[in-house]
Amino acid sequence: MTEKKINTLLFDFDGTLLDTNELIIQTFLAVLDQHYPGRFNREDALHFIGPSLEQTFTAIDPNRVEELITEYRQLNRIMHDDLVEEYDGVTETLHHLKAQGLKMAIVSTKRSETIRHGLSLMGVKDVFDVIVGLDHVTNPKPHPEPVQLALTRLGASPDEALMIGDNSHDIDGGKNAGVRTAGVAWAAKGEDYLAKFKPDFMLQHISDLLELTKEAVK
Repeated sequence: MTEKKINTLLFDFDGTLLDTNELIIQTFLAVLDQHYPGRFNREDALHFIGPSLEQTFTAIDPNRVEELITEYRQLNRIMHDDLVEEYDGVTETLHHLKAQGLKMAIVSTKRSETIRHGLSLMGVKDVFDVIVGLDHVTNPKPHPEPVQLALTRLGASPDEALMIGDNSHDIDGGKNAGVRTAGVAWAAKGEDYLAKFKPDFMLQHISDLLELTKEAVK
């Protein structure tokens, strides 16, 4: 049986479309160093990229989750615009994909307000039909709920969709929802790490999506 063409793209945000890795690492280290001096380093913070803040802080200190999340968000907002960078070719490619008529959504473990701010910075806020943030779901990735919600809002079926991300949560979340998956080789944790989760595709550059979806929309 021939697989359906991909006509629906579901993107993670942090580390996939916008390079927020340094922002995330510095925010975590600043917050954690205040409460647990010397306990965490950059290598530790790298592992906090991907999961929701609640998942990360629950693992670190279940008694202070809300306090740590509040501090993280306040500091992250202050440092945001100075520390984020766009990945090569992202804005241009997203506009091309939109022009092709593809259905497009963001599916992230970040809150939608912060996602919209990042999209505005990049000049692509009108590209996405749907944004599913942490504030829209009960269960974040890798639970299938965020991907399923995006598909429902787009009016798309799993067999024509592709989940694209830089972390295990994105690949596993896509698989759990029955959609095809693509890892990004520019992931902070590296292409080899991401390959362990067996995505259907590995993008070397964001523009690879133009080839993948070339014949999808007529």
